This record gives sequence, structure tokens and C-alpha cells, in this order.
Amino acid sequence: MARVLKAAAVLGRLVAFVVVSAVCGALVAGIFMPVAAAAWGATNGTVQFFDDLPSELTVTPPARVTSIVAADGSPIASLYSENRTPVGLDAMSPDIRNAIVAIEDYRFYEHGGVDTTGILRAVIANLRGDRQGASTLTQQYVANVLKENLIAQGQDPTVVLNGQKDLGDKLREMKLAIALEKKYSKDEILAGYLNLVFFNPNAYGIQAASRYFFSVDAKDLTLPQAALLAGVVNGPSVYDPTAHPDASVQRRNLVLDAMLKHGYVTQKQHDDAAAAPLKLKVSPPHQGCAYAAQAQYFCDYVLHQILNDPAYGKTPDDRYATVTRGGLTITTTLDPRLQGPAQAQVDATAGANPDKWGTSLVTVQPGTGKVLAMAQNTRMLPAQGLGFVTTYNFNVDRTDAHGNDLGGAGGFQPGSSAKPLTLTAWLNEGKTTDEKVNAAQRRYPLNHPWHDTCAKVTGAYDDTTARPPWNTAPDLQNDEPNWYRPMSVREGIYQSINTATFASAAGLSDFCDIQRATDALGMHDGEGGGRKLDMSTLGNLLGGMNVSPMTMASAYATFAANGTYCTPRSITSVKDAQGNKIGGQSKDCHEGAVKPDVAKAVTNVLQDVLTKGSGYNIKDNAGKTIKLGLPDAAKTGTNQYNSETWLVGYTRGLSTASYFGEALHNPEDHLGRNVYVNGRFWPVIDGAYIAGPQWAYYMQKVAGLYSHGAFDAPPPSLISGDKHDDKHQDKKK
Repeated sequence: MARVLKAAAVLGRLVAFVVVSAVCGALVAGIFMPVAAAAWGATNGTVQFFDDLPSELTVTPPARVTSIVAADGSPIASLYSENRTPVGLDAMSPDIRNAIVAIEDYRFYEHGGVDTTGILRAVIANLRGDRQGASTLTQQYVANVLKENLIAQGQDPTVVLNGQKDLGDKLREMKLAIALEKKYSKDEILAGYLNLVFFNPNAYGIQAASRYFFSVDAKDLTLPQAALLAGVVNGPSVYDPTAHPDASVQRRNLVLDAMLKHGYVTQKQHDDAAAAPLKLKVSPPHQGCAYAAQAQYFCDYVLHQILNDPAYGKTPDDRYATVTRGGLTITTTLDPRLQGPAQAQVDATAGANPDKWGTSLVTVQPGTGKVLAMAQNTRMLPAQGLGFVTTYNFNVDRTDAHGNDLGGAGGFQPGSSAKPLTLTAWLNEGKTTDEKVNAAQRRYPLNHPWHDTCAKVTGAYDDTTARPPWNTAPDLQNDEPNWYRPMSVREGIYQSINTATFASAAGLSDFCDIQRATDALGMHDGEGGGRKLDMSTLGNLLGGMNVSPMTMASAYATFAANGTYCTPRSITSVKDAQGNKIGGQSKDCHEGAVKPDVAKAVTNVLQDVLTKGSGYNIKDNAGKTIKLGLPDAAKTGTNQYNSETWLVGYTRGLSTASYFGEALHNPEDHLGRNVYVNGRFWPVIDGAYIAGPQWAYYMQKVAGLYSHGAFDAPPPSLISGDKHDDKHQDKKK
């Protein structure tokens, strides 16, 4: 390698070139500095201008690909504005390094950033009418860095991109190139150039280009492949092998000629490579959650949270730039062992689904709040395997607590799966599960004496006022006529008796305890925006409000965790391109949100749902009840139109909300009665019938992966009211 010229010598030769240009009267049209030098005055003025130019170049990291990954590191999705994966020079084929030097700057290892020999040669060639440039690889690298800096700052890089540079631009590049050579080694500059340079709208840098055009890594490029890519950089659109194969091969062979001329290949290597056919194996990159390798909608939920969080940028545009240019690694809570079965199950539930019924599953881990799986039977783009296409996420709120978009559908009516709220309030007051209430009472008039300390109870169920001007609901009804009788609170829950729930609410010392229990369980309006559920509205006791499946799963997870409520979280950590942790969601749990003994008693009742209550109707096509074979607890739910149906249930280690219904439109307009679903006729749809098997089949596959032992027994004082049994139980502990 020839001795690198000292910066002073380079400057001297550069000034000599400027003098030559001044003598000629202008830098000849067509040379790499197209604007007339006369515009800059005499030679001494140009030298002064050169001296005043900055010599420091800030080499900011180029735009990189952001990766969203599952808890085990498996890929979910990539996001980028420029598809680029920087690699070291040792991860690039020697052929690509030699090819780019041979064709773009064969004196690269001899000059000090500006090739004065090349400049004078270009001047003479241009005076003769031959177009010839003289920018070195270092100068080209400087130009690309300047362009990237402008983009990173949100400025217009057009001047750099379209080649309309004036003399000042070129002199600035020269001086910066000289300074760059003093700061970095030749190999560092070459690596920087190859990682930065534009090959194709789908490929920035040599690694991305290798993957895009040939489906190989940069280190595995063959000589013909390397020569072709080295030729592309001179004119990415002109020499695009996918659009202009003949032109790209001609350019490749020109690169091979240069490699032979400068001693990088032998004659035989040259001839074999020049004779090689163009063999592309294009791998178009797919970016964004719509092209996620798994869990499209979970990915979208994660991305919305990042873009809503000021920790990643002051403005939405700043945060978008951080995500699409920052090369982040976003590690999530998703467990692919659960996600795969969840997706397979929701896709299977409704089958061909011409009526566009929505199905979904979401699983939260009790005691941590980690969202482990999130699936629904739609796709974000057409032709992705299902005819049901939407960007709405069935499982999450429409907005976050601050009103920022989360992409959610806004929740659904949980029906009777909201009844455990009243049960929790009942137990919080020290009442028992086995106490009997008057479920025969159907009328709760406008003047009913509810015991409330926080808000006036609104609504009524009364045939006598179910007309103008009162327009109340008629007398309260159960699903079947033979349940209007006194019964225990426990039986009222596991048989899902509406009149028993109302009798429990009427028996509370303070109706407002239902609101307190609802808030403690993290229940809120599916629209988001920090809206609470108004439990002073009587219809909400039976699930008349809209709640997202993830909120339901998190509430029931509180029972599984013996009263510890955890805010659901999906992002474990966010690291920048250098591997530094810059964000993530911390565990946010509230021990005792519900009294532990109360939570245990609720679980004890909900276990009966699956053994002798409404959950007993969770059956397979042969009519056999589907059982997990593990300790489990659950509650079904159905709205009054049978168009929004649920089963929310849990083991010790997993809490899952299963939904089937009208997910996108008015539930009143799509009744779940006399309908065909997946080839089967249903006179009426109930939470146990479709959402139930969906939950059971899924949980059968995954429940064993997490804690699945017996639930803790509740104190007898909350079951039968026997205080003596409480003391006996304490002694046994």
C-alpha cells in the first residue's frame, strides 16, 4: 500500500487544482462541480473560502432497523425507514470490498481523502469532452453522512441526493473528507461507506442489499454477486437488476474489468465471473406489524404504546423517528408457546365465517400482569389467509388512560361475566357465599331503597313504568323461568341467575361497595381515556357496559393471585442500537387490591361454574363437557342480544378472556339467534357454547406451561359463616 499523503500536501494540491480551474475561467461544465468557479471570485478568495469551511464531520449512526421480539427473543416484526443492518468489515466478503474500491476509487488506499491526481485527470478529460468524476470513496461517504444527518434532523436532503451541488458544497466535502481521514482508518471509512450507501428502496447498506437481491449475508457474496452490487451504487435505478437485468450485467462486467486491471482477480476468475448468469433470489423485506411473523395485533398494541410514550421522544414525529430509525430492540412479554395455540384456536372457532363473527383470546399472567398471548380471527391485510380483515384490535381499549389511540375496538358487553363484581362487594362486607337471597324478586322500582353512600343508583326494573314518560326496563328476567326462588349467593353465581345478583346488591350495606370492587379490579370503560365504569347504573350489574377482553382477563387474574391486581404490561425492555436500556414497563402490582380471603372465596364459587353451573355446558361436538383436568375457575357471559358472548377463566398461572360475537358493529343489529357458525346451527348463542370451548381447548394446550396447582382454600367464615371453622383452619396451617 502506498504511503498516505499528509493533509498539508493534499491541501496544497487542492489549491493547485483551484488555481488551474481559475485559470481556465471556470470548472468545466459536466465536471463533478458543475457551477462556474467564476461565481466565487478570484483564486485567493476561493482559498479563503476553503479555509473558512468546517473541518469537523459529525458521523451520526445511520438509520437502523427496529426489532420487536417475543419474550424468548423470537422475531415478531421489524420497523424502519431505511432497511439497514450494519455489519463489520470482517462480515463482508473480500470481493465486495475489492470490487467497490476497484470501480469507485482504485487509489483509495493511496490518497488522503481527496485524490488530486484524479481531480487533474478529470479536469483534462472533461476539457476533452469526456465526462469523468473525481469524488473519492471518502468524499462519497461524507456526502452520504451529510444526507443521513439531514434526514435525522428532519430536513430535506434533496440537494445531496439530486447531485446539484455547487462549488461550496464540493469544497466542503473535500475538507471534511481530509479531516475524516485523519480521524478514521481506511478500513473504518470503507466499512462506514458500505453500511451507509443506498442500493435500492428496499436495501440500504451491503448487508440489506445482499439479503434483498441474493438472500445471502454480505460475508457470503460470491464474486459475480459482489461485482454486481458494487456496480449498482453508481446508479441504483439504472442498474437495478430486478428492473434492468441486462444493464446490471454490463455494469457488473465493467466492475470485473476494473478488478482485473487493478490486480484484485486473476484472468480466470474474471472470465468465469463475467460468464456467470444473473441469478437473483430476491427476498422483499416486510416491515410493520401488518407483516408480523406472529401476533399482528399484539405487535400493533406494543407499537401504539411506544409511539404514545414521551420517553421515546417529545413529539409524535420524534417518537416515530426513534422507532423507524433508531435500531431499537423492543422485547415483549409475548410467549410464543401460548400465542401459536391461541391463534390456531381463534381461527378454527368460526371457520369460514361469512357472517364476520369476531373471536379472540387474550392471556394475562396473574401476579405479574404480563400479557402472554393475544389473538383474534382477523388479519390486517387482504390475502393473508382469512377473508375477515380489520386493523382494530378486539382485545384492547380504544385509547389509553390519556386518550392516546391504542387501535382497540372499544370493548364489548361482558354480560354475566361482570357478576363477580357484585360477589366481590358482597364478600368484602363479610357476608358469605352460602347465604340465601330472594331471587324471586323481579321488580326494583324507581323508588327502591338502595343503600348507597357515594352516588344515587339510577335505573329501574318495573313493568308498571316500562312506558312513557318513565321508560324503565320491565321486570327483571332470568334466562329460564324456573329460577325465581330463594337461593344461595353461590348458586346464583354458578347458575348465572340475574335476580340473585340483584338480590345480592339489594342486600349490601352500601351499594357503593360494588363500585369500589370494580375499581380495585382495574375494570374500566373500553373506550379508555381514564373513564371509570359507572356501577351506580343498574344495568351494569349485568354487564351492560363495554369492557375490553384484556381488562376482563386482568380483573380475573386478581382472583387467581389471591387479591393482587397487576396492571397489564406488554413491554419488558427497550434497548437502543448500542444495547443500552432506554425503556420498558415495570411490574405494577397492588397486593391486597382485593382482600386475599375474599379473592379465594370468589375463586371457590367460580370453580363451581365449571363443575355444576353454566360452564358445564362447555361441550365438544359430541356433547361431552370439555374439562382441563386442572384446578380452574371461570364465569360465562352473554349480552341481551346473544351477540356478545364470553368465558373468562383462570388457573393459578394463567387468566384468559375468550370472546365470540359482533366485534365491529352494533350488537343489536347482529343477533346471535338462529345462526350458523362454522357449519353448525345455533338457535341461540350463549357464553358457554362457542366462547367456552374456545377457552377450554386453548387452555388444555397451555395451562400446564405455568403454575397450575390447587387454589388456596377460603376461610369458612366467608363460605358458611362458621367462625369456629376459621380457627380450626388456622391451626392446620
